[in-house]
Amino acid sequence: MEQTTLQVQGMTCGHCKASVEGALTELKGITTAEVDLDKGTVDVSFDEKEVSVEAMEDAIEEQGYDIQ
Repeated sequence: MEQTTLQVQGMTCGHCKASVEGALTELKGITTAEVDLDKGTVDVSFDEKEVSVEAMEDAIEEQGYDIQ
């Protein structure tokens, strides 16, 4: 199991948190996704054999947020 922290711009509220966490947890291979609104980050635990960081970034961007 791998862990990464992604910097995400534009998250400001509970809806933002739910959108990003929901988009990530729908991806196969994601174990957990936890947004920290104060830091503008999302901590993700995942199986690198099933999902790539690029796929995670794409899922977040599809929700309307930018990756730093």
